[in-house]
Amino acid sequence: MSKAFASQADLDDKKTTFEQLSKHCWAYTAEGDPNSGVIIGEKFIMVSDATATPAMAQDLIKQIRTVSDKPIKYVLLTHYHAVRVLGASAYVAEGATEVIASRGTYELIVERGAEDMQSEMERFPRLFRGSESVPGLTWPTLVVGDGRPGRQGSLTVDLGGVKVEIWHPGQGHTRGDTIAWVEEEKVLFSGDLVEYEAGVYTGDAQLEEWPATLEALRALQAEAIVPGRGEAMKGRADVDKALDYTKRWVTTLFQAGKEAAAAGMDLKTAMAHTRKSMDPVFGHVFIYEHCLPFDVSRAYDEAKGIKNPRIWTAERDKDMWAALQG
Repeated sequence: MSKAFASQADLDDKKTTFEQLSKHCWAYTAEGDPNSGVIIGEKFIMVSDATATPAMAQDLIKQIRTVSDKPIKYVLLTHYHAVRVLGASAYVAEGATEVIASRGTYELIVERGAEDMQSEMERFPRLFRGSESVPGLTWPTLVVGDGRPGRQGSLTVDLGGVKVEIWHPGQGHTRGDTIAWVEEEKVLFSGDLVEYEAGVYTGDAQLEEWPATLEALRALQAEAIVPGRGEAMKGRADVDKALDYTKRWVTTLFQAGKEAAAAGMDLKTAMAHTRKSMDPVFGHVFIYEHCLPFDVSRAYDEAKGIKNPRIWTAERDKDMWAALQG
């Protein structure tokens, strides 16, 4: 292959930042690596996105313990991807009794969790250092909703002095995306439904539905957001900037995929076609080159009518990469 697969050559550690956004809400960000959110109440703490491994989770726990000694009772899985969920077991020693996920996320873990774990570990070895500490798949103990989008199926958790509402706002990054919303403080924890100045991974996405889901998030009128990747955004204008960034990525990508499918292009030609519209706008951002092959593959599939994303396996990953590099 002419270049290293996915992020196998990305071995430089990123600087992490633990930043307070409001009275009870914090952002744990890492220069374009996956973010986590923390909500600290008077009785309990919730972590949104558990990190990739229990070993990696220890740094987040260390940061939390600089400001609170309360039990980290709740862990929220915003979606099923291994890089977000496999660190969950580390929080048991810190008081965790509930792992929360949407119905759609639970179903995706059943359907493709094992394949995703193997695939992601090979794509991004730096994030899975210490993977020997992973006991296996992370399973939710508390499943929210019935798979249909909207707040009617929401769960409200009282952490003591602060309430967190959790629900599936609609399909996008996956079909089970879940958010945490602290309404009193107008802080949104979006998971990978929203990114900012980083690659937007869409390999398992519902691209057609994603823009409407972003507009449902915009309607909340958040004053701060912890996106899946990129810096935490503060102020309504900057929240909108992150929503607009993600929407532009998704719509530009899917339009190129539809054009490639309509023209009968093969995947390699579709990649070249997509680069014409994506590279000038997004080519500079973190993990762009990692995401784009998976993104083009998914956009091409969805444009051809494959609504349920095909399962990525380590073997399929390499076959796709070889086809695009050859």
